[in-house]
Amino acid sequence: MIYHLFQYLKDFDIPGAGLMNYLTFRSLMAALTALLMALFVGKRIIRFIQRHQIGEEIRNLGLEGQLQKKGTPTMGGLIIILSTLTGVLLWEDLTNIYTLLLCITLLWLGVLGFTDDYIKTFKHNKEGMSEKAKLIGQIALGLVIGLTVCYSPKILVREEVPEKQKTEYVIDEEGNVSTSIVTVKEDIVKSTKTTIPFVKNNEFDYKWLSPFTGKWGWWCKWAIYLAMIVLVITACSNSVNLSDGMDGLAAGTSAISSVVLLVFAYLSGNVIYSGYLNIMFIPGAGEVAVFLAAMIGALIGFLWYNSYPAQVFMGDTGSLAIGGVIGVCAILIRKELLLPILCGIFFAEALSVIMQRSYFKYTKKKYGTGRRIFRMAPLHHHFQKEGVDALIQSPAEIQPESKIVARFWIIQIILAVLSIALLKVR
Repeated sequence: MIYHLFQYLKDFDIPGAGLMNYLTFRSLMAALTALLMALFVGKRIIRFIQRHQIGEEIRNLGLEGQLQKKGTPTMGGLIIILSTLTGVLLWEDLTNIYTLLLCITLLWLGVLGFTDDYIKTFKHNKEGMSEKAKLIGQIALGLVIGLTVCYSPKILVREEVPEKQKTEYVIDEEGNVSTSIVTVKEDIVKSTKTTIPFVKNNEFDYKWLSPFTGKWGWWCKWAIYLAMIVLVITACSNSVNLSDGMDGLAAGTSAISSVVLLVFAYLSGNVIYSGYLNIMFIPGAGEVAVFLAAMIGALIGFLWYNSYPAQVFMGDTGSLAIGGVIGVCAILIRKELLLPILCGIFFAEALSVIMQRSYFKYTKKKYGTGRRIFRMAPLHHHFQKEGVDALIQSPAEIQPESKIVARFWIIQIILAVLSIALLKVR
């Protein structure tokens, strides 16, 4: 709103109005606004949740300090969503297509996660929503985002295309018409190209996966791209949700990943920097950086209350929404194939669950008794659970929760630095 107010008053030559044209200034202000908002409303939301006895339902899984968390307020994702939207509404261009898509993602998955938390806390059903219902909601959002990305004329990228010749008609002062042939180069187009790491000409086109050519090939490439978008959004949302099992783990790692995506969004939306780094120029993508700055500020503010020992949990209200936003941001700036590296912690958490479930079902069917690869999944609980380390077959020291979270943050920082380095390592 502040951004649009200054745009409306730009003809009045108000001192400082020019700052609104700088993405860096608006990003900083969005982050600061969201941070202060999270600190301000956080305590009030926690007190409200406590008054209404909205506490986390805890199952005894034999984890260190687990039962001490029983009754800790949940649905803290409301703090993140409210703070992020405050920063976005004040400092972002609300007419930008990327802003609208990210707001839809945040609210859509926030409502989906809130419904799951509501069932767990108010209905006292520890299972919450069924996995099928969650998946339907995530896929539906993926289709909305994917169809918009595929068909909206406002979502374009700069792409090298063959030069074309065009005839220009010139009328002189006497009314005589003359023609001339000029060469033009149209490079802002709809495209199914994305960025692929470790490759010199680091662009991958989904049409290469199409088994058809011609008209069928055109439809097939967009169908493949749409399927990839749905997969990325669903996978990211669920991965962050699985990582939300320790105080500060999901919020901290999400903030670190978002910082890298912010850098990519800023560079991709700047024609000079994108040209220098030889990456895609995406008109309007700079607004993604402002949105991410607001979310980073909200996450840091939330960590004030969520760090060990946590005063509040984000719940599915926050984790599903944060993961979805990360996935959508990566898609909008064409960095979705970089996510296994950038979001390596989330990837490992999700992979550990898939491996554990698959191996347990396989061994139960073959031997009659299910066996496990990890002491417990998701991966962060493996280091908490008492027993023999299934990976190295030797006694393992049980690590305190705070140390596990700190080490996961360190790993995420390393992956973040590596991801940024891939801008030049090809």
